[in-house]
Amino acid sequence: MSVKLKACLCLLLATTQVFLCLAQKKSIDQRVDSVLRLMTLDEKVGQLNQYNGDFSSTGPITKDGDKQRQIRQGQVGSMLNIMGTAHTRQLQEIAMESRLKIPLIFGQDVIHGYKTIFPLPLAEAASWDLPAIEKSERIAATEASASGIHWTFAPMVDIARDPRWGRVMEGSGEDPWLGALIAGARVRGFQGKGLGNTDAVMACAKHFAAYGAAIGGRDYNDVDMSERQLWETYLPPFKAAAEAGAATFMNSFNTLNGIPASGNKYLQRDILKGKWGFKGFVVSDWGSIGEMINHGYVKDNYEAALSAITAGSDMDMESRSYKNNLAKLVTEGKVKIAIVDEAVKRILKKKFELGLFDDPFRFCNAEREQREMNNPAHLLVAREMAKKSIVLLKNDKQLLPLSKQTKTIALIGPFIKAVRDNLGFWSYDWPDDTAMIVTQWQGIKNKLGADAKLLYAHGCNIKDTSRAGFVEAIEAALQAEVVILSMGEARDMTGEAKSRSNIHLPGVQEELIKAIQATGKPLVVMLNTGRPLVFNWTADNVPAILYTWWLGTTAGDAIADVLFGDYNPTAKLPISFPRTEGQIPVYYNHYNTGRPAKNENDLNYVSAYIDLPNSPKFPFGFGLSYTSFQYGEIQLNKTSFTPTEKLTASIVLTNSGNFDGEETVQLYIRDMVGSVVRPVKELKGFQKVFLKKGESKTISFSISAHDLRFYNNALQYNFEAGDFKVFIGGNSRDVKQANFQLKK
Repeated sequence: MSVKLKACLCLLLATTQVFLCLAQKKSIDQRVDSVLRLMTLDEKVGQLNQYNGDFSSTGPITKDGDKQRQIRQGQVGSMLNIMGTAHTRQLQEIAMESRLKIPLIFGQDVIHGYKTIFPLPLAEAASWDLPAIEKSERIAATEASASGIHWTFAPMVDIARDPRWGRVMEGSGEDPWLGALIAGARVRGFQGKGLGNTDAVMACAKHFAAYGAAIGGRDYNDVDMSERQLWETYLPPFKAAAEAGAATFMNSFNTLNGIPASGNKYLQRDILKGKWGFKGFVVSDWGSIGEMINHGYVKDNYEAALSAITAGSDMDMESRSYKNNLAKLVTEGKVKIAIVDEAVKRILKKKFELGLFDDPFRFCNAEREQREMNNPAHLLVAREMAKKSIVLLKNDKQLLPLSKQTKTIALIGPFIKAVRDNLGFWSYDWPDDTAMIVTQWQGIKNKLGADAKLLYAHGCNIKDTSRAGFVEAIEAALQAEVVILSMGEARDMTGEAKSRSNIHLPGVQEELIKAIQATGKPLVVMLNTGRPLVFNWTADNVPAILYTWWLGTTAGDAIADVLFGDYNPTAKLPISFPRTEGQIPVYYNHYNTGRPAKNENDLNYVSAYIDLPNSPKFPFGFGLSYTSFQYGEIQLNKTSFTPTEKLTASIVLTNSGNFDGEETVQLYIRDMVGSVVRPVKELKGFQKVFLKKGESKTISFSISAHDLRFYNNALQYNFEAGDFKVFIGGNSRDVKQANFQLKK
């Protein structure tokens, strides 16, 4: 076959595929319209109504009679908290008894795994490993879809700079650039090769928008910020989720500058569906449409329904505002039927894309459910993700990794033998998961075998003030060659509605750490939690600290892999750790002031605390390795460039320690003078680099004018010519720097 003929055939094939895609899209739109034409007003309103299944809940349950009857009458479009192929099939069969046989969508909070539980999202963000994060969501989607679920209420992409806020554990930390990359990875993981595949679930980017900036770090609280702050910091991860193809968005509970998100036309119609061209549908958070009454924004559910549907909220989760009022609003002329039709079409389209009109039971395969819910390969991936999430915060005198020849180890603390705590918040308690979960005790036993002697002492409870277990713990420590203390928060102390004003280690835990440290034994402290905690004494005095978060089903094995050197830690903090609550919010990419402090000791009429350094205890991007990395000086291929050119910044990285290891090399930019003030640093790139012991490698980053853009005072997103600094290093604090200029 000639080259020319081959080229013609390839062109013909490509053209055919394009036309087939267009035809398929048109076909779905036509099918949606054909269903819509058959629907009564009540049936249309029904599609916008979502109920909880009463088996479990993530909010206050409203019981209002026979839900099955309402499904049969076409008054329900979606259900949440219905788990398992048997339950979903049962309710879908009832939906098939409705006049038009419109299938239900089943949604679920699949936040960091379904049957196989992965590390908390904030912990996964510490890996800075986008393919690994995407893979964990791929497995979560595979298991959830096999259980009859079509839709996950994840990812949460809220930027959070206040660790008092319990939901900080659900997101990716404080940085909008990193958060946007992770948002895209999570959406791709959940939706796989696309809706219509039976191993894909619809992603839901939440909470739109700025929920992570709740005043005082108190859940459900108000948010007040400038437009530029909204666009520069809080919207980028949502935009990335939309660009990655997220099927749905969820409103947030908060008001934004005085307008509740569920009734916020600017957020939903102007930005999301307007500027961004979002084609999916928007669901309220649990009861949030009705909660606009409590905000003082509307008088009753009638006005709440009017406000929400006008603003662009398509589906009402659990408030009954649409169900009880929307038809009346239409018949009274308060809401145009075209607005209702648009919302219904968005929902119907997703049902067609999922393939539910062709086969309502295509996600109800009990054989597949059994296979995927017990797939041992998933546990291997979860263990790998857990290892990548553990942050080494301190390692004086190379205490870690511990030798596997250590004969006697004291394992002390309330989490050593804890089981379900390892799953953290937003996880499910399956009947057989106790046998699946690897405790820290079991993981260390698995690693060392029968030869090692493990001593155990509970030491203290998580929150109370009893010191009764200190004596036993000290005795165990004195008998051991090395002591491992496992401390932190209970699994239900971080998450939704779990805000804390005091984020120190709870109870008498730090007192126990002090008592064990006083024995003089080599001491490793592991901290299990879903948020940054304050533990200054421990940070200053204990030789080795691992931040183990809550790591999920395989926690114990992953922790043992790190403790004993089978895995060299690579994780970096995605959020700054404060020295105390009085610093909050503390984050690396802040603006400068007119009176910046020269150093930590400068108190001479500058912006500083008189009793505390300005800097965080542990900075954004920080994380140690068992080896050490040495950074050379930054080399630029040019000191100035134009908007049509690119600049290359290079640095030599050397593994100067005694172990092979991986370093996350981070690049930051500072715009020295702008039409609006710019942050002191902004993350603009990173590379994960593996080096053998003694190896050196030149790491290069390309910088373009595109990377220097920001929102000016008119909310125009562009760059400005001028002077810049570039920083490269292993975290946001410890960096090398160089200067360059962008010319006009």
